[in-house]
Amino acid sequence: MPQATLSIEVNVPPEKLFDVIIDFDSYSSFLSDLGLQESRVLSKTDDTIEVESVVKKMGFSDRYTLKYKLDRPKGISWTFVKGKLTKDNKGSWKLEELDGGRTKATYSLEASFGWMVPKALVTKGIEMELPKLLEAFKKKAESD
Repeated sequence: MPQATLSIEVNVPPEKLFDVIIDFDSYSSFLSDLGLQESRVLSKTDDTIEVESVVKKMGFSDRYTLKYKLDRPKGISWTFVKGKLTKDNKGSWKLEELDGGRTKATYSLEASFGWMVPKALVTKGIEMELPKLLEAFKKKAESD
């Protein structure tokens, strides 16, 4: 299954970045350039959130559901619930406090899709999109 890990430093404390990451309803406002069309919370408890998202990339539209486990403010992990093209999607955000109210955010992703999407294409897509994704979260957190 294609996977990737990338880190970025963000000029906000972990708590603030954590709040941006779990504000799923706002994702389409700053992740639309990455193909995210919709993200909505289906259920929520103190330590879990189930979210349905719709992504359109390269002519494909995918609707999938992920379940997020929250560990405030240290990070978030998720597991796959169901999807149209997505066959598996799991990963995490790890947030480490740095000096000066900054955060080192490490994003890890492991994903696979149906037979229509070749593994090499998925791997290349993840490698190209992951830096853009982290920059979008950085920009959103630092501008709020």
